Amino acid sequence: MDLGHLERLRLHELEAVLPHLPRGARVLEIGAGTGVQARELVARGWSAEAVDLASSPYAGARVFPVRDYDGRTLPFPDGSFDVVFSSNALEHIPELDAFLGETRRVLRSGGIAIHVQPTMTWRLWTTLALYAVRPWQRARSAAGPPDAGQGRRARGALSPRRHGEHGNAWSELYLFSRYRWRRLFRHARFELTGERPGRLFYTGCSLLGDRVSTAGRRRLSRMLGSSSRVWILGRG
Repeated sequence: MDLGHLERLRLHELEAVLPHLPRGARVLEIGAGTGVQARELVARGWSAEAVDLASSPYAGARVFPVRDYDGRTLPFPDGSFDVVFSSNALEHIPELDAFLGETRRVLRSGGIAIHVQPTMTWRLWTTLALYAVRPWQRARSAAGPPDAGQGRRARGALSPRRHGEHGNAWSELYLFSRYRWRRLFRHARFELTGERPGRLFYTGCSLLGDRVSTAGRRRLSRMLGSSSRVWILGRG
C-alpha cells in the first residue's frame, strides 16, 4: 500500500479515537510506524511517546521521534502513561497475551488502552480484492512464452497471505472477529468499556487508492462493513 495513502487512512481513523482520549493525557503509541499519528496527537495538545521495532519497514520515513524497542518489553517504568494506544499493530505481535500484560504494566491505575484493529470485513474484502487485482497485474507484466514454473508461480500469486503473526488468511476471518478480540482483551484482564467501528472501508490491496474519497469510504463502510474497529479498555 502506498505510504501516503496509508497515512491518510490512519489519520482519518485517529478521528474515531480522539473523543476517548482524556485531555492532557500522556499517551504511548505502540507500533507507531512513521509516527504520523503520534505527531498529530502532540499537535492537538496531548503528550505522546512512540515505539516501534528498529526493523520496521517505516523506520526510514519517520516524522516523529519513534523509539526503537525489542517488541516485548516496553522501555518505560511502571505506571508511566494514562493511555496506551495502537493502530493496526497488535495482530503483528507474536506473543500477544504476554505483551498485553506489558501494556498493563506501563499504564497507571485507572488508565485506558485504545486499540484500532482490523476486522473480519477487512480480511474478507482484502482477500476478494486480491483475486481481482493480481490476475490484472500478472497480465500486465506477462512477457515471453510460459516456462515450467509459471503455473506454480500463478498459483502462489493467487494464494492470499496472512496479514498478522498467527494462523493464515482464512483463519484471520476468525482472528480479526469481534468475538476473538473481546476474548483476548478479557483474558489479559482488561475491562471492555467501549467499542465502535472505524467507519472507513478499505482493503490491504489499496484498491482504487485515493480515487475514493473519505466520504465515499464512509458510505462504503455502511454498506460493506468497517475495515477497522476501535476498542476502549480499562485497566482497573
